Amino acid sequence: MVDYGARADTEPRRSDRQHRSIPQPVRSPAPGNHAARRSAPGLASVPRRAQDWRRSYALRLRTTDVLVIVVAVFAAVLLRFGDTDTALPSEFVSIGYPLIAALIAIAWMTMLTLSATRDHKVIGNGSTEYKRVGTATFRTFGAFAIIAFAFKIPIARGYLLVALPLGLVLLLLSRWAWRSWLHRRRMQGAFVERALLMGERTQLRHVAEQIQSVPSVGLRIVGAITESGTRTDLAPGIPVIAGFSDAVAHLDAVGADTVIFSGSDMISPRQMREIGWELESRGIDLIVAPALTDIAGPRIHARPVAGLPLIYVDFPTFEGGRFLSKRAADIVAAALGLVLLSPLLAFIALMVRRDGGPALFRQERVGLDGRAFAMLKFRTMVVDAEERLTGLLDRTDGNGVLFKMKDDPRVTPFGRWLRRYSIDELPQLVNVLRGEMSLVGPRPPLASEVQRYSDHVRRRFLVKPGITGLWQVSGRSDLSWEDTVRLDLYYVENWSAAGDLMILWRTVRTVLAPEGAY
Repeated sequence: MVDYGARADTEPRRSDRQHRSIPQPVRSPAPGNHAARRSAPGLASVPRRAQDWRRSYALRLRTTDVLVIVVAVFAAVLLRFGDTDTALPSEFVSIGYPLIAALIAIAWMTMLTLSATRDHKVIGNGSTEYKRVGTATFRTFGAFAIIAFAFKIPIARGYLLVALPLGLVLLLLSRWAWRSWLHRRRMQGAFVERALLMGERTQLRHVAEQIQSVPSVGLRIVGAITESGTRTDLAPGIPVIAGFSDAVAHLDAVGADTVIFSGSDMISPRQMREIGWELESRGIDLIVAPALTDIAGPRIHARPVAGLPLIYVDFPTFEGGRFLSKRAADIVAAALGLVLLSPLLAFIALMVRRDGGPALFRQERVGLDGRAFAMLKFRTMVVDAEERLTGLLDRTDGNGVLFKMKDDPRVTPFGRWLRRYSIDELPQLVNVLRGEMSLVGPRPPLASEVQRYSDHVRRRFLVKPGITGLWQVSGRSDLSWEDTVRLDLYYVENWSAAGDLMILWRTVRTVLAPEGAY
């Protein structure tokens, strides 16, 4: 845990908090009487703390965005025309490309702001931040193309074809670099929200476990408010500071930035509304954690009905246009990869065959709809590895279902290097072309493993297995069986093109800095 006295980036000085008065419980005003609520004692608006990490981080992103966009739009002029004095004749006006570049840069920055790409709710985790950056970029260039057409401004297509992808790639790389920096800072205890849990104990324990398992999310749990009060801690390091009856009076005591409410039958809608007003007066965020797990944002839609924030959850789909586009992307990427990597693949095949055995290892795996197929890998073990397996089963380092050994004596020296960087998986590009696998998907299991599956685990077969996937970029062989299943099922239920791109990017990072590969 981080020392509470050292949080320059996460909370105000103690002396600043001492000037805050603790509001008394609020009497419920007449419905719709907002003036009465605003004038109620203790409900004066409290400004956000001076050293707010959100503003600090947003300023970093804004500065980098400006630099990246300026570089992209003016570099495109040089790359396309070779100088910055190129004029652009028009039926209405005569302008030069430097002015066009400046206008695009201003419009691009404006669209990034309007699209809330620096909102603290989306930065740090998930693909929403990247999606918004991409959407803002395409909207900017789309609007500019329409304006150019309307005013008959003959902008060179080559300029736009350079500026758009160059700027988008640089923006995404800069956002990823800042996200990596933010994750490191959060691991050190900075740039985090001080979160207070509120609800029934059983649900709160699950919420706490999920949040604490992902430190990069930026939520540091400082306490809990439960129905039973302060009799026992919620979990090690998470004290229960109050019961529901005196929740408001203890908000300031822990210096919470965020309250996470998981629901309780013991809190009436009126009490929850009053608590929300108290949080608003202090500038404290309210997050509602419904009893829904492993469901991604695109499947969740909020719709207010008669004052109730109803949440619609879409059922996952496993066919249609999205999966046709996924298959098309698999074919193009696998074919291109095999062509570009063919010299490397030939060299590896020769090195593997030095002991007289075959270069490729074919193993039966279970794929889409439970159908078996022959998965290809470069052979990394001695020729008689399967015969030696029986004598090693009691020495497994796996997770109860998967057999793994960190120091498997059957692995050859060259095979160990191939495994460390997952190069032995490259022949599976052929499986992708055949339609047996996808670039991204659940791990392809052995038939012997499938025999030990529970019914819910078989949902992995609703999509094609992948060369890489969530489990590969989240710990690989170091994961428990439960975590492996949870990650694979999460992917099955929540697949998206943007998610696939993020997994592929994380795969590159995992291969370059391998952990859990053996």
